[in-house]
Amino acid sequence: MRIKLQLVMCSDDGQAETITDLVTLQKDAQRIEHLGLTLREAKQLLNTLQKRLLQHQVEAFLDGSSTCPDCGTSLKAKGSHTRSFRTLFGTFKLSCPRLFHCRCTRRKTTSFRPLSALLPESVAPELLLMETKWASLVSYGLTVDALTDFLPLEVTLDVKTVRHDTLKIAERCEAELGEEHGSFIEGCPRDWGNLPIPDGPITVGIDGGSVRDWEAKQHNVEVIVGKSTRAFTRDEDEETPSSKRFGLVQTVDTKSKRRLHEVLQSQGFQLNQPITFFSDGGDSVRDLQLDMSPEAEHILDWFPLTRRLTVLDQYAKGLVHGDQTLGEEIRQKIERLKWSLWPGNLSKAF
Repeated sequence: MRIKLQLVMCSDDGQAETITDLVTLQKDAQRIEHLGLTLREAKQLLNTLQKRLLQHQVEAFLDGSSTCPDCGTSLKAKGSHTRSFRTLFGTFKLSCPRLFHCRCTRRKTTSFRPLSALLPESVAPELLLMETKWASLVSYGLTVDALTDFLPLEVTLDVKTVRHDTLKIAERCEAELGEEHGSFIEGCPRDWGNLPIPDGPITVGIDGGSVRDWEAKQHNVEVIVGKSTRAFTRDEDEETPSSKRFGLVQTVDTKSKRRLHEVLQSQGFQLNQPITFFSDGGDSVRDLQLDMSPEAEHILDWFPLTRRLTVLDQYAKGLVHGDQTLGEEIRQKIERLKWSLWPGNLSKAF
């Protein structure tokens, strides 16, 4: 079976203008691996289709920019160059002429490149999205492997490129981040009562840990990661939870609370909405979640608490050898403290 795929370009009135042969496939139907398109054939088809489509779109844009917008005079060409444009389906060289400005209007420059208005970046937004999305989940090397496995990017993507693009997106996100505040609770209970009925409750789990510094190998940095889950949205028919993850380097980040607040805001968080924080009670983790909401409930992991109580009890055991009465009294207080914390009797524990 011989299959010929063509690209038909039509005008706005539906009339066919150009017909371009894309690829010709010789497909048998004798074995299971012959059925449908192979990955190699799909990559070739996507690459060819993208190339033809880009050329047609760029030519149409340049034709519309070849005349003066004020008087309609055809603009003279100063030179012709090419420009690279990286997309999900390959990197392509596009014609990028330089034209003289018309003298009917005074301008700051004598010439310009019209394609710069269409392509402010040399990378397609979808490719940046895929690179950043995968690089936030796995290493840069695995990101390259994953994307090149399914997309025609064999010679256009490497680890340095993915790292550079991810850093560029991260810097843009940092620039859009608002100012840091010690408290994000605004207004009064009367204002909170006038807010619309919120979506389902939000649950946030936060934990921290030490990671070796990339440059100073003898030093560690504190990394905090977490996950925020909204139970449901009232506007939707199905109660589908929404989950978002976040992470930051506590010893470097200067807007840690703002970062957590933005994650909650992206899930439609309101000050009258129930929210529960789960953490181990560490100083940096505890400070991150405080003053985030008046409806917040803070639940601490029992293991870090009882570990500290165990250390205190060991000190009390040593004190018994010096002063048995005082040592036993302190051990009893530690035991009472432990069984006050377990059911959440904070007033008695304090």
